[in-house]
Amino acid sequence: AISAKLVKELREKTGAGMMDCKKALQESNCKMEEAIVKLRQKGLASADKKNSRATTEGLIESYIHTGNKLGVLLEINCETDFVARRSEFQNLAKDIAMQIASSSDVKFVSIKDIPEEFIKNEQAIELGKSDLDKKPPEIKEKIIAGRIEKRLKEMSLLDQPFIKNNDITIEELIKERISLLGENIQVKRFHKYVLGEVTE
Repeated sequence: AISAKLVKELREKTGAGMMDCKKALQESNCKMEEAIVKLRQKGLASADKKNSRATTEGLIESYIHTGNKLGVLLEINCETDFVARRSEFQNLAKDIAMQIASSSDVKFVSIKDIPEEFIKNEQAIELGKSDLDKKPPEIKEKIIAGRIEKRLKEMSLLDQPFIKNNDITIEELIKERISLLGENIQVKRFHKYVLGEVTE
């Protein structure tokens, strides 16, 4: 059997999808370099390289949850109008909009979008928690860092496990579509509307 650790390593090196990595490792008898070559030959190992290309096309996707009390507007971008019209891209947009609707803590596209002020505030809250009072400073620091990282991931769309397949994150799902469609894809922004919610 192919180890999950090996699959993860290959995914990190290539940006290719999980099943593609598993297949490449099977075909190459778990030899990493051979597996990378196989993925490159299939055009699946280039998602990360495409990440820097400009995305000026795309679409606005909306999702209204059953009962009409929760809605999402999402802007997702790609490089060309041709890809924006592809069903694979449109289905991706629908899946991501649905993901946002089902993830109550998600407020940002990625961790890097979270304001520094918010992170400092979270750190102050954690520092004030009484369960850490008797811990040595270095242990306290590690626990706080771990809790903050967990909290930030909960708020980041790209770090969410995909609701239709918990083995991959939204970021990995997008990378799979980048490999499939051959274009950079970026979630630009989103807004969630909850009936009766007071906005600041």
